[in-house]
Amino acid sequence: MSNGFRIVIPARMASQRLPGKPLLDINGRPLVEHVYRRACESSARSVVVATDSDEIKDVVTAFGGSAVMTSPDHRSGSDRIAECVRIMGWPDEELVVNLQGDEPLMPAACLDQVAATLQKTPEADVASLYWPIDSAEEVEDSNVVKVVVGEGGRALYFSRSVIPHPRGTDIESAILAGTSWKRHIGLYAYRADALKLFTSLSPSPLERLEKLEQLRFLEAGRSIAMEQACSFIPAGVDTAEDLERVRNLTGNTD
Repeated sequence: MSNGFRIVIPARMASQRLPGKPLLDINGRPLVEHVYRRACESSARSVVVATDSDEIKDVVTAFGGSAVMTSPDHRSGSDRIAECVRIMGWPDEELVVNLQGDEPLMPAACLDQVAATLQKTPEADVASLYWPIDSAEEVEDSNVVKVVVGEGGRALYFSRSVIPHPRGTDIESAILAGTSWKRHIGLYAYRADALKLFTSLSPSPLERLEKLEQLRFLEAGRSIAMEQACSFIPAGVDTAEDLERVRNLTGNTD
């Protein structure tokens, strides 16, 4: 696709499970640098880290990246990205991809894909990706967000619950019979004007109930275009165990 989108990486120091997470070392480079390098492998026209930490900004600048300072009071990464859009002066029609700062193994092809999905779906405000679930254990896991997708690839609902619910049978039997569950991947592309609108709205009832901010878009009557990811996306870094796993996968960068 053409270089028609930008990537913003929200990064903050105040992680509850891994304090200072963006600066944790992974084989000689900080986590945020690994994420930044992944973003630069995509077709994006620019990559920027949006942070509330002078320390993160200094580190990004030191390795040659671009960073902007944003408010420490944001409730979500989407709010931080919206401020970045305003600071950078990007127009309402700009396509902006939200790459979380703890995704050092994100395939660049998926970054291009989510932007392309939004670009080719003019009626959508947001685009995102999913991956098939092949185990009953994952379907039942409330930490795994499920998405139901309707005709034309439009998201109908997101939930931590088992959706769709296999009434009259068990999940294993439903999977064997061909029922497909979809795990939502938290990679988003927004139109800049839709992102501004989103952050102007108060958290919606379903969002507060499920703790899923994408439901705010659906409750506001907005459309989210979905596609199956073109490549498997490994889990990000949330725990010390995740950090060690990524260190083993990335190898030495010296």
